[in-house]
Amino acid sequence: MYKIAVLVSGGGTDLQSIIDAIENGYIKNCVIEAVISDKKGAFAIERAEKHSIKNYVFDRKEFRGTVCYEVLKLLGGKVDLIVLAGFLSILKGDLLNKFKNRIINIHPSLIPAFCGNGMYGMKVHEKAIEYGVKLSGCTVHFVDEGTDSGPIILQKAVEVLDTDTAETLQKRVLEVEHKLLPEAVKLLAEGKVHIEGRHVKIIK
Repeated sequence: MYKIAVLVSGGGTDLQSIIDAIENGYIKNCVIEAVISDKKGAFAIERAEKHSIKNYVFDRKEFRGTVCYEVLKLLGGKVDLIVLAGFLSILKGDLLNKFKNRIINIHPSLIPAFCGNGMYGMKVHEKAIEYGVKLSGCTVHFVDEGTDSGPIILQKAVEVLDTDTAETLQKRVLEVEHKLLPEAVKLLAEGKVHIEGRHVKIIK
């Protein structure tokens, strides 16, 4: 059984997409061992409880610089993959080393556009609208020592309409996120993802 942990900070719609994909059989032989939030009161925790998934909160205001240490202490040797699904704390230190190429994140743009420090949530879509791009989208990538700089696993484009606001663009990108993130977890669980430097190959 392929074991994953999902790290969250907010509403948990990306988490829900993984839960649904496991429960409906799209992702097979996979279980969510833990859901971890770095924010008290995150609705994602309620989603985990509703599906009887173990959940933990390491509020970043209380744990400050030790969130990564607590996550590693909890998950070390217990899961195959860590999935960041709207997780706002930056991972660093031993956690990255122990889980090298076993942590993935979903970002709401086509990396390398509109990513890096300070680029998260609605800010990403605001910048895309401001810049006037015709395509945006989302990216699932491996997490490394940088911010949104790890090797890219999957990307999906979303057309930016002339009538779009940051809010309407976010809504359409989220719909794509809810398909792309479960697909990435499925491919990893099936052992179909192969990394060569910065290049990720999907084995058919």
